Amino acid sequence: MDTAQPDTARAETVLAGRIPDSEGRYHRGAVWVADGRIVDVAFGEPSSAKNLIDVGESLLLPGAVDAHVHSYSHAGEGLRASTSAAAAGGVTTIVEMPFDATGPVNSRDRVNAKLDLVADEAVVDVALLGTMEPGGGWRRTADLVDAGVVGFKVSLFDTDPFRFPRINDSELLDVMKAAGEAGSTLCTHAENNEIIKALLADPANQASTDPAVHGRTRPPVSETLGVLTAMEIAANQGNALHLCHLSLGRSADLVSWYQSQGVDVTFETCPHYLLFTEDDMATLRGRLKINPPVRDDASRTAMWKAVTSGTASVISSDHAPWPAAQKDHDRILDNHSGTPGTETMVATTLGECLRRYGQGPEFTAAVAALTANPADRYGIGHRKGRLATGYDADILVLTPDEQWQIDGSALHSNAGWSPYHKRLPGARVTLTLSRGTVVWDANTGLVGAPGHGEQVRRR
Repeated sequence: MDTAQPDTARAETVLAGRIPDSEGRYHRGAVWVADGRIVDVAFGEPSSAKNLIDVGESLLLPGAVDAHVHSYSHAGEGLRASTSAAAAGGVTTIVEMPFDATGPVNSRDRVNAKLDLVADEAVVDVALLGTMEPGGGWRRTADLVDAGVVGFKVSLFDTDPFRFPRINDSELLDVMKAAGEAGSTLCTHAENNEIIKALLADPANQASTDPAVHGRTRPPVSETLGVLTAMEIAANQGNALHLCHLSLGRSADLVSWYQSQGVDVTFETCPHYLLFTEDDMATLRGRLKINPPVRDDASRTAMWKAVTSGTASVISSDHAPWPAAQKDHDRILDNHSGTPGTETMVATTLGECLRRYGQGPEFTAAVAALTANPADRYGIGHRKGRLATGYDADILVLTPDEQWQIDGSALHSNAGWSPYHKRLPGARVTLTLSRGTVVWDANTGLVGAPGHGEQVRRR
């Protein structure tokens, strides 16, 4: 990062605010933008600019990369809604999941069909994941990579035999080998199928209106066994493995051990594991039914430790915007699992981090988990996730604000609700730029248009 005044001749827009030094301390400075790219980042006050946006003492951060977004799990959302929510939340790239209600994205034709949706609907940029269906889908891995997917996702748990099927352990060997040979990242939903299915089949659990039944049917061992299975096969096959939405400190410890053995494995956690505990199920009930479940306070503390140490190198929203009608059944297990979250991810996570740790190395680690790390893991870190010369001018402005309250009904997802409704997160995204274009301004609302977003391909 330069400290001298950069050449202003090329700059179309200059953002002035507080930017971090090499030790994570924030000082006044500016980001210079031309042709949708960052042309310089410098400390000090800009002397002139064609279009100066001065955000005062607010923080200039890289646009977030949400590594886990479900836009088409049901017909009511779509990329227009999810990427509008992303823009309003400071997310400038989403990694779109492949488990759509119309069928999993497991062929070149389905990748191309989704790319048409990106071109028509996306407000911010989109990277696509593909998947491999049971019974030999891994044979199309190279074809899907050529079509532009940045990685693959499979599940060790049979969520839905059509939309979201299970890959058994035997076929997982082939799946991971194929992903490795294609030079791609494989991410997994890692829960043990046999344990959970047996508990879900218990008639007493099926009939229960006690919200705690969700945690009882997905005990901690169901997560850790899934994590171990995925990592041991990845160690055997030598592929890059990314574990989705982990909730337990023990899971983090297991990942650290495998990393120490040279296994190429990373994992993500989510804001709900950092901000809620199982006790919150008593009031939020089905609206906080998420897989894996939110856990106890010790697990929440352990996840913060994993984030601030860099062990949990990615924070994603796991945006699953089910309508309220599918989240408010009395029998808890009748509710769909997941929660809307891409719009609230940055504010809730970084606001809470500022409260806990201030602007220190812990905050730097949390920012990286929302920006550079997910970009790097999916091979798009050459363009996304950093405030640096040559990168896309994806920028969010974070304003610490203890008075701003989240209104779940005013968010941009079509879900129309949020588990963070009425929460005071401690910070607010007040401006978002996607490739140099303002797509969100807290003073005027959403200004980004469908069709602005583009596909992002792996390097």
